[in-house]
Formats: sequence, structure tokens, C-alpha cells
Amino acid sequence: MFRRLLIANRGEIACRIIRTARRMGLHCIAVYSDADKDAMHVSLADEAHRIGPPPAAESYLAANHILQAARQCGAEAIHPGYGFLSENAAFAEACVAAGLIFVGPPAAAIRRMGSKIESKRLAEAAGIPVVPGYNGVSQARTDLKAAAEEVGYPLVIKADAGGGGRGMRVVRAASEFEPALESASREAKAAFGDGRVLLERYVDHPRHVEVQVFGDTTGHLVHLFERDCSVQRRHQKVLEEAPAPGLSDGLRATLGRAAVDVASSIGYVGAGTVEFIVEGGGSGGAGAYYFLEMNTRLQVEHPVTEMITGLDLVEWQLRVAAGEALPLAQSQIRCRGHAIEARLYAENPRRNFLPSVGPLTHLRMPADGDAIRVDTGVRAGDAVSRFYDPMIAKIVAWGDDRDAALNRLEEALRATEVVGVATNREFLAAVAAHPAFREGRMDTAFIDTHLDALTGHTAVPIVDALALASFAELEARAAQAAGQSRRSGDPCSPWHRIDAWRQFGRGRSRLRFRDGDKPVTVRAMVADGFYMLGLPDRRIRVAGAVGADGTLSLLIDDVRRIRGRVVAEGDLRHVLADGRERRLVLENPDAAASSRDAGTGRLTAPLPATVTAVHVEAGRKVARGEALIVLEAMKMEHVIAAPRDGVIAKVHFKAGDQVEEGAELITFEEG
Repeated sequence: MFRRLLIANRGEIACRIIRTARRMGLHCIAVYSDADKDAMHVSLADEAHRIGPPPAAESYLAANHILQAARQCGAEAIHPGYGFLSENAAFAEACVAAGLIFVGPPAAAIRRMGSKIESKRLAEAAGIPVVPGYNGVSQARTDLKAAAEEVGYPLVIKADAGGGGRGMRVVRAASEFEPALESASREAKAAFGDGRVLLERYVDHPRHVEVQVFGDTTGHLVHLFERDCSVQRRHQKVLEEAPAPGLSDGLRATLGRAAVDVASSIGYVGAGTVEFIVEGGGSGGAGAYYFLEMNTRLQVEHPVTEMITGLDLVEWQLRVAAGEALPLAQSQIRCRGHAIEARLYAENPRRNFLPSVGPLTHLRMPADGDAIRVDTGVRAGDAVSRFYDPMIAKIVAWGDDRDAALNRLEEALRATEVVGVATNREFLAAVAAHPAFREGRMDTAFIDTHLDALTGHTAVPIVDALALASFAELEARAAQAAGQSRRSGDPCSPWHRIDAWRQFGRGRSRLRFRDGDKPVTVRAMVADGFYMLGLPDRRIRVAGAVGADGTLSLLIDDVRRIRGRVVAEGDLRHVLADGRERRLVLENPDAAASSRDAGTGRLTAPLPATVTAVHVEAGRKVARGEALIVLEAMKMEHVIAAPRDGVIAKVHFKAGDQVEEGAELITFEEG
């Protein structure tokens, strides 16, 4: 076994690899861009080396920078994680040429399976059904358009070298084909350095089922059961589970054999995933299946396989890379219980899942244990960067059966607290609780079908939010007053008290909050051991305590107990309770009111990004909904459309420019 391992990745996967490697006694070497110099994976490693500026193309995708770091630190092996260079055959070859062990399959296998076109041909040769479509060599636009007519609409355009939904577009009519082709090819080129595409017939309401395979250098190859990854958004997986619910024993066995046959046909070594489309998902059953693609790397969702098998797939990767045989035969691999993974992202489901960037002011994850696992690469105080994937954590729950796993996942999501960026936490909880998902009736259109129900979250009830926010503020003021009293030289002075004592009459405090656009005043009177709070429509008696971890436990009117937390961010108060949030603003009555005219003739950037395309120029008339400018951030394209009919007065940026959140992109003529 080698001793010095360089992890050519970042975030949660780098942290996850480091934990296993350290347990195996390996010396762990991290690499980082300037944006990640203080990142969690850097602090966990035994040593770390800078590889470039923040853009991935100049750091984590710069193979020469990583190989130079490997030479400088004396690394013996490189683990690419997933994403970035993990499926780059040229990088795998460069590692071997440099005398390094590449923890992954041989370059030839990556190259053959890295091309969706080539992998489909291999599957067909092995007798495995594939989705009908165009796998031709020609990428001429006229040939692709003719092929599209032959395949028929709706169809799917896919990046040949892609993954994770990048470079993928669903086209429902011939008029949409050319713009979709341009967009898919451009995104594929930016993400993978290869703009080639293939076409597939669109399969309506399928399930996405994948099989984990593993091979060693002796020719021993096994599968470790299947995972269901049907719940997707923009073709990116959101929840994954193992085993896949609702499959017959016969279909489950067939998929396992087909996956091993595909991998065996190229002498596969290491961890890989063979993906299938299975028809009939929305009804809860499963019918015909088609080979989709093979991912020649570890998958983001590998923890669910580890939870049901009790195996460490990263350890298997490292041992196979060192020339060891697989530790178990197929008959020795057991499936126990059920596991579900939810991907916690910094994004806003109510704004079309727009990525959110910025510091993580407060972060509290559920505790790891036998039934709950949290894989993360960030801590409180870290920032979600616009340069990389906005994943905050993967929350994985295990149970004896699917219902038990789902119940634990819901509890874990309720215990998750994030302040500073928008997240999809409530959205994930809504998916886990949805009756159709609970019954196993899901397909790849599940989120689109149930979007309104999944994004219609309710906030913390206003009475509870005001009780928690007021209690937290009054307790903070009391602590501040006590501190001032101790420092005053006269700690017994009644003038330092904030309770009901006054020289004449009873004392009251007044707290002014803003709930959205609505002002709310709370009148508070401090009594012995409790507060009387006068809300706009009622009075409540509140007693409680602040826990060592900042959790508030309140008793309302001696009959109802609530628990929650209030996180202060300037004047903003994030009230967190029972897996929900409400934002209140604590107003300073002495502060001058200010307002900002948002205007109606300006179109601004919703997030920091790179301009990848500009479709208009000054003087052009545009219609509401027309695509004006395309931004790229966090490896995704975001099309900025015209909010109304009008005439363009000025375009402020060109393709290739960097823009900050709020930057004016386009100005409309007044009128």
C-alpha cells in the first residue's frame, strides 16, 4: 500500500476521502485554490498545496498544476474524487506517466465509457437495450437537425462527455431544437471541454436506477446493489436511495447482471456506476429498462450503498488501486435495511432554485450516528463560493425499512439549521414527507409534477416567532445590563436593571419588529421569572431558558412548550423552530428611515456570475420572456429573460465579463 495520497478535489468529497485514508494510516495531501485557502478539507489534511486562482479551469481542472503539486510533495497516488478531473482520461494517463497511482479505472476504460456515444455502442454489443436515438460521429448542425427529425419529438440533447445534468436539454418541438443545441453544446464545452452531443428519444416519466459496480486487477468484478435516483431537478439528483423501491426481484437481478456485463466488456477496474432508465416509475411499478450511461468514478450518492452494505467504498478504491483483490465475492455482499440521501444545497427553491452565495453565519447539522450520516465540507463561518457547486452537505438516514429511513431523514432535516444563505432544506423535507414519494410513486418528473406543493413552505407561526425573538432579545439585554452592572463599581444599583422595577409605577419595554412589510410592536413587561408580552392581537405569558448551545425552550401561557433558536445577523433575526424559519427585522426606532428605488427600467444580476452569451443590443425591441443574456455560475447556466415588452437602451456587459450580484445588466428605454 502506498503511504502518501494527494486528493485532487475539494469540499465534502475531499473531506470524506481524507477520513478513510487517515483511518488507513495514509498521509493526506490537499490541494486548494485561493478561494479555498481556509477550507475544511485544507484543515483536515496533513499538508496542503495551492494550485491556482478561484476559477476551476485555473485550479482544480488544471492538471499540470495538480501534477506539479504532487511532484513537490512526494505523493505516490492521486484520488480525483468526483467531478473535475475524475473522468478525464488524459489526466489518468498523465498520472501514470508521472509515476503516480491514479485511484480510478484505467484511462482506456474512462475514455470508452466517458463517451456516451461509445458506451451505448458497447451496451448494444453486450445485448443490453439502449434508448433509441442518434449516436453518430457527425456534429454538423444540419446532420444533428436531420437526426432529430428522425428520432422525433420530444427528445433529449445530451453532452457526450457530460454528467450531472450539464449540457442536457429536453426539446419538445422542432422550433426549440437549434437554441437548445447551442445552449447544451456551450454548457458542455465550458463544463467538460467537449461540446459534442448525442440525441435520445425522450422517455416519459421514467425512473433513474443505477447499479454500483467494482472490479479489481485480477478480473474479479461485483455489483453492490442498485440505487434509485429518480427525484431530480434540472437532471441533477436531489434524493437518492438504496435499494430502489418497487423493483421486482427479477428486474433487480437483471439490472445487476447487465451492469456487471457492461463493466466486464471493458475489463473495468475500480468503482463505477452503470445507469439505467426504467419505464413505469410514476405508477410505483417498473417495466422495460434501457442502458443510459456508465460513470467511471465514485458517485456523489455512494453513502447510501455504504449504509446498506456496511462497506467503505473509498477504502475499496484505495486497496484496488494498490493492487489488492476485492475483499468480498458477490455471494458475500449483503444488503441490510434501507438508506436515503438528501443533498442540502445553497439555493432558493422559491426563486427557481437560484444558487445562493455568501458566508454561513450559522450552521448546525444533525449528529452523526449509526442511523444518521452527514458528509460536509463546510463549517459555520465558511462561505459558499460562486465558483463551485453550492452543495453544503449530504444528509443520509438509514432504517430497517424505507419508512424508518424516511422518518429519520425528516427528523434530521428538522434538526438542520443554516443561516446566511438560502437553502433547499424545507424543500427536501417536503419531498420526504410527500405522500407520493412515501408510497414510492416517483419518476424523473416528480419535482416538476409536485412543484407547488414542494415549495409552498409555511413559516414559523407569527406568535411563536415573536415569542422566541422577544425572549431572545430581552435575555440578551438582561445579560448586557448584568455585565454593565458588574463593571460599574456599583453592582447593586437598581438603575442597571431591565425588569419591571421603576421608581414610580411599572416598567415596560417596547420591541419593534418588521415581519416582511408589516410592522409589529411587542410590549414587554418583565416579572419574576417570566415575561408578559403584548402582541398586536393578544397577550401571552412567556417563561423559559437558554440552553448551553443557544437553544431556547419556552413555556407559553403555562400550557404550551416550544423550542427554537434565534440567530442575529445585524438587525435581522432568523427564528428557527420545528424545521421552519421566519425572518423578522428588529427595528431601531431612532434610525432614520431609508428607502431605495428599485426602478422599473433596469435588469440586474441575481447572483455573482460570468456572462456567457448576450442575445440583444441597444435599440432592439424585445418581448416579455425573451432571452436577453445568459449567466454561468456554480456550473449552471441561468437565462435572464425580459420582464416586460420594451426597447433595450443599453447593454452593460459582454460575453466573458464577470458580474457581481445586483450589477445592472441591461437598461430599458423609459416609456
